[in-house]
Amino acid sequence: MLSESEAIAKLTEFLDENFIEATQNIYNSKGRLVVTGIGKSAIIAQKMVATFNSTGTPSLFLHASEAIHGDLGMVQNDDSIICISKSGNSPEIKVLVPLLKRFGNTLIAITGNMTSFLAKGSDFVLNTTVEAEACPNNLAPTNSTTAQLVMGDAIAVCLMEMRDFKPENFAVYHPGGALGKKLLLRVKDMLEHTLKPMVAPDTPIKKVIFEISEKRLGVTAVVDENKVVGIITDGDIRRMLNDRDSFTDLTAKDIMTKNPKLIPSTAMVADALNILEDFSITQLVVVDNGEYKGVLHLHDILKEGIV
Repeated sequence: MLSESEAIAKLTEFLDENFIEATQNIYNSKGRLVVTGIGKSAIIAQKMVATFNSTGTPSLFLHASEAIHGDLGMVQNDDSIICISKSGNSPEIKVLVPLLKRFGNTLIAITGNMTSFLAKGSDFVLNTTVEAEACPNNLAPTNSTTAQLVMGDAIAVCLMEMRDFKPENFAVYHPGGALGKKLLLRVKDMLEHTLKPMVAPDTPIKKVIFEISEKRLGVTAVVDENKVVGIITDGDIRRMLNDRDSFTDLTAKDIMTKNPKLIPSTAMVADALNILEDFSITQLVVVDNGEYKGVLHLHDILKEGIV
């Protein structure tokens, strides 16, 4: 691990105008970014493509071996190309480079050999030289592939900054899973299938208990002329029962908590979760322009798998 971390740290010494101009070229490109390689470098190329696509740079993977057997048709005139190879001299790379240049595309090399065939044939060369591999035999690609991976991440991060790529942009490309829900799901989306418990301020406590039990959210809003004036939780009911022998003379307004925590339906569920955690509560009353919309419960958020 230390060997690989030291190899990565030394990459900063190799950053020069090539990195700046290569990144600028990708940013200004009217086409896509094609990333190619062979062997372990091809696997790194696939990861780079995944990162670029998810951060706003349309990209595709081209296997160097398959490229010379028909897949070159994937490359369009305006595309920029990154070719990854530690040695820069593998047979497939030597065949591929002239073919790529023939189409007039900008070729960016990521290589550990600055005098290689790939380096000499590229428009920009990003140096990922490592002194040795972490492999005890100095054979298996370890430090070298990590260096390639980090160089790709550096390009991706710079492009994100150049594009002012925000979390909401990121969400567009990650609509599924917990990450997508965290970035996209709004409170109103959670209310579509939930009940809307509410009672009037003068509602007898017995009916309040029925409302809380029936709607199964552990809470009811106290609503007067469609405006929330308070909230009653099952905890409030328990405390009332502990404090009194009889509650027949009580109404909702007598035990409700005034000024409950409110949230608009347009708020992000992730923000609602932060409020629940900050105040150690399990429900939020949803209100839009003073109008009661429903209750958002912590359990519903947990069911969505956001945390």
